[in-house]
Formats: sequence, structure tokens, C-alpha cells
Amino acid sequence: MTGRITVLVITAVFVIGPVLWTLSTSLRLPSEAFSLPPSFLPLHPDFTSYAQVFQQLNMALLVLNSALVTGIVALGQMGTAALAGYAFAQLEFKGKKALFSVILATMMVPLQVTIVPVFLLIRGMGLSDTLLALILPALPTAFGTFLMRQYFLGLPPDLAEAAAIDGATPWRTFRSVYAPLAMPGLAIVGILAFNYHWNEFFRPLILTISEQNFTLPLGLVSLQGNMGTGSISVVLAGVILSMIPAFIVFIFGQRTLRTGLTSGLGK
Repeated sequence: MTGRITVLVITAVFVIGPVLWTLSTSLRLPSEAFSLPPSFLPLHPDFTSYAQVFQQLNMALLVLNSALVTGIVALGQMGTAALAGYAFAQLEFKGKKALFSVILATMMVPLQVTIVPVFLLIRGMGLSDTLLALILPALPTAFGTFLMRQYFLGLPPDLAEAAAIDGATPWRTFRSVYAPLAMPGLAIVGILAFNYHWNEFFRPLILTISEQNFTLPLGLVSLQGNMGTGSISVVLAGVILSMIPAFIVFIFGQRTLRTGLTSGLGK
């Protein structure tokens, strides 16, 4: 037991330590940010860096763009993952195993490999430099499909048979029987999608140009200033502010996330 606690404490230090150091540096004066020897706690806590973040950035617009993109993508992935996972778990159709193998194979393809064809497709659809360019390609999710398939496989198959005897169609069986039981699994998909796309930088950098379409990670980059001459305290203050929504989602969703990870995924 002592060994386990020691491992957990060391792991917590490595995980939480950088976050606490970021918070500490954001509360320092720029002249104290690189002081030697470094001190973990700021000598004179200063909140002006947070005020400068709002002065240099249109935080309301950046947060709104990120919230729209992240929220729609999370809900969209929950829907597509639930439908695809149910089909692969409970329905029988020709080529099911081969198609599922192809979907799993896409998880091994790096995003950088597919960004060029995605960019060309988005430009051909006339959606360049729009929020839809960030939303539409992200709606399908291979990992979410795999996770929901495993979740539906863990649910009793007798439910579908009973629903069929009562005359329910496959769609009615999914909507009224299996979907409500799969809510913990869907919560996992939604929380993971929110966390990933809230912090996503690469795709918005490639697919958006106008500042009015920037998401929060892109906006934070401008705090570095020309040639990286910006204040590190201001940059890290922006980072702390950007972490707050994801932290709130985790706090309210951790119980559902824990329930989903420990039930329904046995197969």
C-alpha cells in the first residue's frame, strides 16, 4: 500500500507540477519570470498579466469560436459514434468486419497526412476560412466508434430480441432501448472530444486565416509577440484562462467519466 501511494504521489507531482508552475509564473512580474534561483511561489503576486490578456486579445470572440466548434464537434461525435457503434455491435450486414477494420486503421494515420486532402476538399466546398471547416471534418470519430461498439457489445442482446418481438424497428430499438443505456459511454466520447478540440491548434492554424475565425489556442499564440518578445507572464496567464473551461467540464463530468470507464466495456 505504501508503495502504491508513493507512486501516486510522484505521478501527481509530475502531472500537477507544471500546471502549478504555470499559475505561479503568471502571477509574477515580467522581471521576475526568469529570476535565478527560481522560486516556486511568486514573491509579490501580481494580476496585471491577466488584465493584459484581455487588453491584447478579443477573449470573448475567441472563447465563443472555441465553444461553438468544440461543442458542436463533441455533440456530433457523440451522435456519429453512437450510431456507428450500435450498427457494428448489434446489426448484421455484408462487409461489417472489413469496414470496421478500415475504420480502426484510420486511427493509425497521423493528422498531418490527411490535412492536405481535407484542405482541398474544404476549399472545393467553398468553406475555406470558416468555422464549418473545423467542424465538419471532425464529426466522424474512429476511436469513438470503437469505444461505443465495445460498450454496446457489453449490453444484453436479449434487449434487442425483446424489442423486436414487440415490433420495434432497429432505429426504435436503438433510440428507446440502447441509447439511454449507453449514456455513460457517450459521456466519455463527449468529454474526450471536448478536451481534444478545445486545445486543438494544428487544424485551426491550417484551415483558418481571418482573426474573427480564430479559436482560443490560435489567439494565445499572438501573446508571444513579434519574434517571441512578449511577456512570458502574459502568455502563461492566457494559458491559465484557457484551461478553466476544460477544468470545469472535467469537474462536472468526472463522475460520469469514471462510471463509463468502469462499466459496459468488459468485452
